[in-house]
Amino acid sequence: MRKWAPLVAVCLGTFMLLVDVTIVNVALPDMAVDLHTSFPSLQWVIDSYAVALAALLMGLGSVADLHGRRRVYLAGLAVFAAASLASGLATSPAVLIAARAVQGAGGAAMFATTIALLNASYQGRCRGTAFGIWGAVAGGSAAVGPVLGGLITETLSWRWIFFVNLPVSVAAVALTLAAFGADRRQAAARFDLAGVLAFTAGAAATTVGLVRASTVGWAAGQTVGLIAAGLAAFVVFVLIESRARQPLLQVSLLRRPAFAAVMIAALLLNAAAFAYLAYSSLWLQTVLGLSPVEAGLAGAAPMSLSSFAVSVAIGRFLHASNLRWIIGGGMALVGAGALLQAGLEPGSGWRHLVPGLIVAGIGVGLATPTLVSSAMSAVPVHSGGMVAGAVNTMRQLGYAFGIALLGSVFSARAAHVVAAQGGHPAAAQAISGGQAQRLLASVPAGQRNGLDQVVHAASAAGLNGAFLLAGALGLAGAVVVLAAMRRRPTQPAATQSQVTQSQVTQSGAEEAPV
Repeated sequence: MRKWAPLVAVCLGTFMLLVDVTIVNVALPDMAVDLHTSFPSLQWVIDSYAVALAALLMGLGSVADLHGRRRVYLAGLAVFAAASLASGLATSPAVLIAARAVQGAGGAAMFATTIALLNASYQGRCRGTAFGIWGAVAGGSAAVGPVLGGLITETLSWRWIFFVNLPVSVAAVALTLAAFGADRRQAAARFDLAGVLAFTAGAAATTVGLVRASTVGWAAGQTVGLIAAGLAAFVVFVLIESRARQPLLQVSLLRRPAFAAVMIAALLLNAAAFAYLAYSSLWLQTVLGLSPVEAGLAGAAPMSLSSFAVSVAIGRFLHASNLRWIIGGGMALVGAGALLQAGLEPGSGWRHLVPGLIVAGIGVGLATPTLVSSAMSAVPVHSGGMVAGAVNTMRQLGYAFGIALLGSVFSARAAHVVAAQGGHPAAAQAISGGQAQRLLASVPAGQRNGLDQVVHAASAAGLNGAFLLAGALGLAGAVVVLAAMRRRPTQPAATQSQVTQSQVTQSGAEEAPV
């Protein structure tokens, strides 16, 4: 048993950090009621975690090289646990959002070190077994997250989705201390602080601008200014990295069409496949009246199960297949699955979503195991670690951007329907904020039937807008991949462990939006 203690320690941390990406989705309506919060605030409960995870992942990998991977992993566990406690105790949206951002920083520290810790702990066949188990745990978190969140929210409260992290964190810390020896001195490295700051500023400003667009409008000075500032920060990041001795991202790699296409696909995949799940969960619970558990099963399980089954089934064929068609075809199916979910009517039920979720899940299962391995095949072997970190970062960033962008569309479309039917703007805000049931309870009984029809129509219109945009993003990703990856790149010489490691990293992390 002692032999597998490192694997258990790493899997505990990985499961927590990836489950916490999706576990809050089914708890959003309860959070909205309990904290009296607005729709933009609800978005930031998700986005603050995803942005922190994306922005700090590459930087904390450099910190681990400087100060030791076990030390950084332990620090990440401690920060994650403390932030989980603060999230569970939060009494206002601002406190919860801030705690979630800190939680994302802890998750980034863990995520940046897990593969390296496993790679150093096992050799040969044991290494393959360890990576296989780790990948299954990470991938399974996508299916477990919404259902686990629903069970905890329904039986206890939404606060316990954070409190349960505390005993798991304690167990992971104890196992890590017992299973891993002291860190060895790593090769001299330099922390790219300027690059981290520029990338974080770009991610935060752009996401804030997208979120603000839902309330102040796309043409408002705040929206344009924030998005412009975010894009400018990304330009500064590229300039910094092009001159850095030890860059977080070697920007010259972006001149390789295949690599650039994979980066774009990673960004668009998470935005197209996973971002709308938060809003469909609001609809399932606050409009259709499903319980948190039912919403988790109906709104996430079909995609998670189909993606997991496909990923397992195609694994043995990847080396002999044209990755261009696997990734491009997967992206096309993700887009098609989102489009299949559009066309909601005011009287539609949860069954309308299932076919589209299954199709999108098949697409996710095709694309996700191949993204990193395809990127690795397009660059020199010595850039492998940087490439894996970059693709993981783009996935998390795509999820954050997707939540904000689709949320703005959802809110705008819902508000348009409410206004067209003579409703008050406050009604649109309540619908978007997950407070539809409270809105209905606030009006006289004789007016509820008419208002209920408005709620159903506005929610359906908002979701249709989100599904259509997600479908367009997925299809755009397919076009980019098929156009840029015109021929299968030759895999550079690499050890089998490097190839296996890269595929497991991609397969496990991507299935939990990550």
